[in-house]
Amino acid sequence: MKAKNVSSISIMSKRKTEHIEISLEKDVSFRDLTAGFEKYRFIHQALPEMDLDQVDTGVSLYGKHLSVPLLISSMVGGVDEATVINRNLAEAAQSLGLAMGVGSQRCAIEDPSAVPSFQVRDVAPDILLFANVGAVQLNYGFGPDQCRRAVDMIEADALFLHLNPLQEAIQHEGNTRFDGLLKKIESLCRSLSVPVIAKEVCFGISETAARQLADAGVSGIDVAGAGGTSWSQVEKYRSLSKSAYDVADTFASWGIPTADSVVMAKRGAPDLPVIASGGIRTGIDAAKAVALGASAAGIALPLLKAACESPEAVQGALREIIETFRIAMFCSGVRNIAALQKTELIKTM
Repeated sequence: MKAKNVSSISIMSKRKTEHIEISLEKDVSFRDLTAGFEKYRFIHQALPEMDLDQVDTGVSLYGKHLSVPLLISSMVGGVDEATVINRNLAEAAQSLGLAMGVGSQRCAIEDPSAVPSFQVRDVAPDILLFANVGAVQLNYGFGPDQCRRAVDMIEADALFLHLNPLQEAIQHEGNTRFDGLLKKIESLCRSLSVPVIAKEVCFGISETAARQLADAGVSGIDVAGAGGTSWSQVEKYRSLSKSAYDVADTFASWGIPTADSVVMAKRGAPDLPVIASGGIRTGIDAAKAVALGASAAGIALPLLKAACESPEAVQGALREIIETFRIAMFCSGVRNIAALQKTELIKTM
């Protein structure tokens, strides 16, 4: 793969900075579309027949123990602001025993000066850590070597291979050559020694896509469904013309709601771990996601502002989610995650 010139590297850095600023300052939520968890309710158990402190939220995922099945989802990297954000998130994950994914590492593979913004092992030696590369880059010169570099540079336990056709189509400098990608994903899965998890960025994974990805050999699926941050809306604010702005805005309600996507992904890939991310805002949302079949729930935007402040601020936000998750289990009469995954939900809509 040819080295990128200074201009293309500076464009990527500018884009990443803009992504952070827009996510913090603009309304980038989906229009008329939620993550779908309000359609489900737990059955309240007035006699749970256990103590609250007997609830066990621990789970094993990809060989690592998590105190709660929660993942700090991929957000940022590659610029100075991202260094602070990622380290604050990682410190919180280490303190609370959670998993974490970093943002796309393409920039660090092409520009070594960006590598430190992703490196967090010194503050989070024990966490389940996911590296991150865009799947479409396999059609733009990336291969197993670049993916191994992404894993090795942060000492990751697994690799997120993210799928984002709509974001790339709207992004004015987007990469849109998705033809033939599935065979390259299959080859990559055979070549890497760590698990490869296919991940959308916010528009969801269908049953068909889940089945295709499972057949290709991925080790898990992060549905990253609709209902939280919309990357079409983030890119809208980066548009270079009114026409491009209007095209992006038209997709403000596009995507598969996260709750629906979890159900679809489990139908398409019943034997694979599924991560539910996209619009997870409370511990009840996360608990519902697990009850629908997810192995873990991912949270991103609600932690971004806190991550700009300190690891303690991130811990505070996460502790509220964790405590709500525990109470939801307690009041549903389930003692552990295996039981939660078998818990019946009432569909109200």
